[in-house]
Amino acid sequence: MANVDAICLAARRAALAMAPMSLKVRNDALEAMAFALEAESAEIIEANAADLKVAEAAVASGEMSQSVFKRLELSEEKIGEMARGIRVVAVLSDPLGRISNATLLDEGLRLVRVACPLGVIAAIFESRPDALVQIASLCVKSGNVAILKGGREAFHSNRKLTEILRRANSKTGIVPADVIQQVEEREDIAALLSRDDSIDLIIPRGSNEFVAHIKTHSRIPVLGHADGICHLYVDKSANIEMAVNIAVDSKTQYVAVCNAIETMLVHRDVAADFLPRAAEALRARGVEIRGCELTREILPDAGTATEVDWESEYLDLILSVRVVEDLDDAIGHIDHYGSRHTEAIVSADEGTARLFLDRVDAASVMWNASTRFADGYRFGLGAEVGISTDKIHARGPVGLEGLTIYKYQLTGEGHVVSDYSGTNAKPFLHSPLPLADDA
Repeated sequence: MANVDAICLAARRAALAMAPMSLKVRNDALEAMAFALEAESAEIIEANAADLKVAEAAVASGEMSQSVFKRLELSEEKIGEMARGIRVVAVLSDPLGRISNATLLDEGLRLVRVACPLGVIAAIFESRPDALVQIASLCVKSGNVAILKGGREAFHSNRKLTEILRRANSKTGIVPADVIQQVEEREDIAALLSRDDSIDLIIPRGSNEFVAHIKTHSRIPVLGHADGICHLYVDKSANIEMAVNIAVDSKTQYVAVCNAIETMLVHRDVAADFLPRAAEALRARGVEIRGCELTREILPDAGTATEVDWESEYLDLILSVRVVEDLDDAIGHIDHYGSRHTEAIVSADEGTARLFLDRVDAASVMWNASTRFADGYRFGLGAEVGISTDKIHARGPVGLEGLTIYKYQLTGEGHVVSDYSGTNAKPFLHSPLPLADDA
C-alpha cells in the first residue's frame, strides 16, 4: 500500500508550484512528455506485454472481455497517438488567467474574476493505459496536479508510463515530477477518498457501481456519471435514410461506451416505415431488438421490452425500442429513464428540434447527429478526463476548462471598508469594465 499521506503532501506542494507557471513552461513540459513517450516506446511495449500475458489468461477464462483486452493493448502506433494527443493539448488555448468578469468598485478599486487551477485531482480509471496519458496531459496544461489510480489489468503499463512522464517533467528543471503521482493498490482508493484536506476533485472512470461507490464514500467533490442511458428519438418528420444511419452509428460504432444509445423512441406516424428498415440495418450489425407492444406489431420477431430494459445501460448489442405518441411523450420517457448523459433527435422540423434541444435535460443534446459525437476529442477539447452528468461547474465531456475554477482578485490603492460605511459613506460605482486577457 502506498504512503498516501506522503503522496498528498507532495501533491499539495506541487500544486502550489504549478499555479503561477506560465503557458510556455506548461507547454514545454507537455512537449517533453510527448517526446519521452516516443523515445521510450520500447520500454512501454515491454511493460504492456507483461499486462497482456496476464490478460490473455483472463480472456481465456472469461474474466475479461475481448473489447477490454483490445483497450489494454499498446503498440508503436498507439503510443504515437498518445504523443500526438499530448501535442494537441499543448496547442489549445490557455485555460488559465481568463477574466470572466471585471468591475470597477470605485476609483482605483478593481475587481476581476479570473480562471485558476482546481489544485489536486485524483483520477481513478479503467484498464486503458492511454487514459493515464490523457488525464496527465490535461492536468499539466491546466496547472493541476494528478494523482492517478489505474486498473490492475494495466499495472505494469501504468507504472512505466507514470515513471516516464514524471522523469520528463523533472528534466524541464521547472515543473516538479510530483505534478504526476500514482497509487497502485485497491486499498489506496479508500485512503484517497478520505483526504478532503488535500484533494480538490475526484474523477472516477469505470462501472456504474464503482462511480456510485465513490460518490457515496467521499466528501470530496466527484466529477463523474453513474450510467449512460442514452436515447435517439426519430420524429415524424425525420428523413428515414438519415435516421437509419444515425441509429446504426449511435448503437454500433462502438457499443461498449457510455454515449452509445440504449433506447430508440419512434413517433407512431413514421414507425411503420422506419422500423423495418432500421431493424434490418441494426440486425446486420448483430443488434438484438426488444420492443414495446406497438413495436412488436411492426416487428413480430422482436423481443419483449420490459421495465428493466428502459432502465438498462446494456453496453452491448441490445437496443430497446418504443413507439411514442409525439414529442412530449418522447421527452417524458427520456426525463423518466434517461441518465442526463446524451440524447438525440432526428427531425426535419426545426421547431420540433429546437424544443427537444431546449427541453431535454442532458449534458449533450444532438439534432440530426449521432450520440457518439459526445466526446472530448470530437468536441475539440483535445481530450477529456471523463464525462460529467452532474450539474456542477463542469458538464458533459470535461476538458481543460472543466479542470479550472475561478478566484476573485481585488486590486486597490489603500482602500478600506470603513470609508464605505456609516453616515458619510462613499458610494460604490460597481461599473462593468471591459474584459482583458489577464488580471
